[in-house]
Amino acid sequence: MPEFMDIHRGMVGITAEGLKEAHTADLAIQGEEGVNFKQAWADPESGLVYCLSEADSTDAVQRIHERAGHPFDEIHPVPLKV
Repeated sequence: MPEFMDIHRGMVGITAEGLKEAHTADLAIQGEEGVNFKQAWADPESGLVYCLSEADSTDAVQRIHERAGHPFDEIHPVPLKV
């Protein structure tokens, strides 16, 4: 299944608990779109949050993030990794 890295901006000051809550909200409904959110990272200082997921499409990832209350600003396919 394809992997995607999405980027959320404007989350300055996000805490570990806030990141966990957002990730948990995605996990709770991810199966409805066939998405598998694998990991999330955040930089509270810059306000950037990164999420790695597996899904059939970017649209499926966006729908879950929107329904969970945090749509992304960018999404990129991750075709290669080591």
